[in-house]
Amino acid sequence: MAENDLTKYTIGWIGAGRMGYAMVSRLLKAGCDVSVYNRTRAKAEPLTELGATIVDNPSDLADKDIVFTIVGGPDDFVEVTLGANGVLSKDTKPQLLIDCTSINEEAAKKVRLAAKDMGTDMINAPVSGNAKVVVAGKLSIVASGEKPAFEKALPYLEEIGIGVSYVGEGELARMVKICHNVFLGVVTQSLAEITVLAEKGGVPRHMFLDFINKSVMGSMFTTYKTPSFVNLDLTPTFTPLLLRKDMDLGLTAARELEVPMPVATTTRDAIQTMIGHGYTDTDFGALLQMVAKAANLDIKSEDKKVSTGL
Repeated sequence: MAENDLTKYTIGWIGAGRMGYAMVSRLLKAGCDVSVYNRTRAKAEPLTELGATIVDNPSDLADKDIVFTIVGGPDDFVEVTLGANGVLSKDTKPQLLIDCTSINEEAAKKVRLAAKDMGTDMINAPVSGNAKVVVAGKLSIVASGEKPAFEKALPYLEEIGIGVSYVGEGELARMVKICHNVFLGVVTQSLAEITVLAEKGGVPRHMFLDFINKSVMGSMFTTYKTPSFVNLDLTPTFTPLLLRKDMDLGLTAARELEVPMPVATTTRDAIQTMIGHGYTDTDFGALLQMVAKAANLDIKSEDKKVSTGL
């Protein structure tokens, strides 16, 4: 990608949590002019070493051409855009908003319509992956919005992720991401169940998962999750609370659209049970431990060096 493609517009960035920090770092390393706001300023300060300017309020980014947001949820998104100190609260407005937060369609539509009335385009661009995936350059992005606005956003999205899928106008990307995360929950629960079954039947986890990953049932995700399952590393990549939020969004959409989802419903119950047992500030891979407890299987780290596939 030509350098001019990335220096044509000034960039504002709202949200420097685990994901946001890794994503904006890629833009900074690519030479973009980026100013960053994060609710806890200290967490964003290290980005100055990569050339970022840190600001005190989202409204301080109003004069940037393009503003990215990746925050905690729909209420946060509405606040940083339409709130008293939101990026759309000043007379000057950015040309384009690009939101990468996993939120419901209602919040996204509310902001998109308000922004449009102010002359600002908006692209919905939720992502699939975590901070390690971002660093490895394998983040995937699904985007929706008006096509000319998407074309303007595309060079920056391609710098952040390995692939960008455009699915149409409006909030369609939100539906895709919600469906994706419901599938994430279902696959993880199923992988936990079969892994515990294999181990209780005498097969070490690392050997069983090695076979799965080499079979037609293996995937980038099962390979990536294998070290966590083998060595019981529950360092958070995506917490049970966040997964429950997305399962609820998916099941709400399913009820509204009259789509039966019995497997997803059961998985949501399993996630709630995990949370009830205190698994909150941990990785959602703890589903493995919950299945093991239910099977009266005492699992321990196998202490094996296993590749994430990244």
